[in-house]
Amino acid sequence: MEWWAILLVSFTIIILMMGSGLPVFVAFLFANVAGLLIVIGPRGFGMFSNSVYDTITAEGFATIPLFILMGEILFRSGSVQVLAKAVDVVIGKVRGRMYLLVIMLSTIFGALSGSAVAVAAMLGRSVLPQMSKMGYSQQLSSSTILAGASLAPIIPPSILVIVIGSLVSGVSIAGLLIAGLIPGAIIALIFAIYVGIKVILDPSLAPEQEVRPSVSSWDVIKALISCLPFALVIFSVMGLILLGVATPSEAAAAGVVGALMTAVIYRRFSFSLTWSALKSAAAISAMILLIVASSKLFGQLLSFSGATPGLIRFVGGLEIHPMVMLLLLMLVPLVLCMFMDQFAFMLLAIPLYEPILRTYGFDPLWFWTLFLINLTVGSITPPFGYTLFALKGVADQLSIRTIYRSAWPTVIIFLSSLVLFAYVPSLITYLPSLL
Repeated sequence: MEWWAILLVSFTIIILMMGSGLPVFVAFLFANVAGLLIVIGPRGFGMFSNSVYDTITAEGFATIPLFILMGEILFRSGSVQVLAKAVDVVIGKVRGRMYLLVIMLSTIFGALSGSAVAVAAMLGRSVLPQMSKMGYSQQLSSSTILAGASLAPIIPPSILVIVIGSLVSGVSIAGLLIAGLIPGAIIALIFAIYVGIKVILDPSLAPEQEVRPSVSSWDVIKALISCLPFALVIFSVMGLILLGVATPSEAAAAGVVGALMTAVIYRRFSFSLTWSALKSAAAISAMILLIVASSKLFGQLLSFSGATPGLIRFVGGLEIHPMVMLLLLMLVPLVLCMFMDQFAFMLLAIPLYEPILRTYGFDPLWFWTLFLINLTVGSITPPFGYTLFALKGVADQLSIRTIYRSAWPTVIIFLSSLVLFAYVPSLITYLPSLL
């Protein structure tokens, strides 16, 4: 069978299985087992066991369950709600403050969950009804939620970044984590400016008198003091990596300790909470590691069957300008992530994209950061954006038309930022270069 036919059949089977409603890890497992039997035969199960062993024993993958556990502890202890109230107090009586609050909260939630779909659903269920009652524009509110949720895969610590760093050879996980800081901050700032300009030009988008108690300077100081435990968590993770004191795995472990200390300081700690967080983190981590092991085996099968070498020869023979190839590589996730989960597509794309990057000499840190940003754009692009339907699923008061209209400004801002980062790579590579 020709290499292109192998690729076409493999991807078609996996995508159809995921489209049928099967969990991602089941689809990957089934496709890999079938591929092993067809390409290698029963002897190939040794390759599968090696992939699983390599995955669960790799030091980089130890970061995944630790970061998940950190987020579980912070969410289950209610520490995030304390931070949300503090942020609300600090923002003050700014016109349209709820828009700014959503951007800041989604940035925090995104750092804890790493999933745009999860953050959109969380904010749509908790914050959006409150904004509607207060008289905020439904369209701009949902646009703000989509924008903030889309920062989740970019802002560290991101599970998607760790998976990429573990699967792509020669790429620093610490560098990839740090690379998302400046792009995430720039996109959040651009959207905050956009919302501010919209409210100034059309004051009806935000209520004139927002119902909230007045806050004194002492209230603001107390709110800032209440945020200090969270500063401990942030420093435990990103600060230690930036200072070169700890590896990502060590920083993740420090983050778990910081999350436990935060729960103790806020008087939310209990052994039952810790046990629940451990069970949830273990279940999620096992599923992710199984998917990653299957993805690694999938890449090995493509190479063994001749599909990957054939693709490399084909791409190497093309006389295409590197920026045109970059555009093509970005266009694929932009389209496909309308229909499928970001994590699932990323695991499909890595085995194919990695040899192409080597052929064209793209900086892996720069390219995979662009790739992550692009994943989120695809998931919020009408009419089939994955995250759009997650928001609609929890927000009955929003029509699908309103959600579609609210998505376009977010898509335009993200695509404009993508072009900026593509032509100014130092915005991505500067912080990793300091490591």
